[in-house]
Amino acid sequence: MKSEPLIIERYEGPADDQEVLRLKGPLVTENLSPFQNALRGEFARTMILDLTHVPYIDSAGLGSLVAAYVSYHKAGRRVALAGANERVQKLFEITHIEPFFLSFPTLETAIEALTMAGEA
Repeated sequence: MKSEPLIIERYEGPADDQEVLRLKGPLVTENLSPFQNALRGEFARTMILDLTHVPYIDSAGLGSLVAAYVSYHKAGRRVALAGANERVQKLFEITHIEPFFLSFPTLETAIEALTMAGEA
């Protein structure tokens, strides 16, 4: 069964050291390559992943998020998640990965909080 595609839209954040990747579609095994390639090409200090339009994430997608966290953390950068639905948030809780990520209810609140933190 072929899953729906993952569309990745790239935006610059309001601060020079912020990037936003807006994901649309499931983050699953079949869609990982474009997601991983998009992350590899980013060098912003803060990467915000907008999950508002991600209906679900499978174990491979979860592993990819954790790998992104590890890679960014080792480089002194951070990954923030925004807009995860209840199903995705439950996955993060069950797998105990939610403490690793800065998480925000919406993209707007993520940008606002991270921009203010950078100015403080």
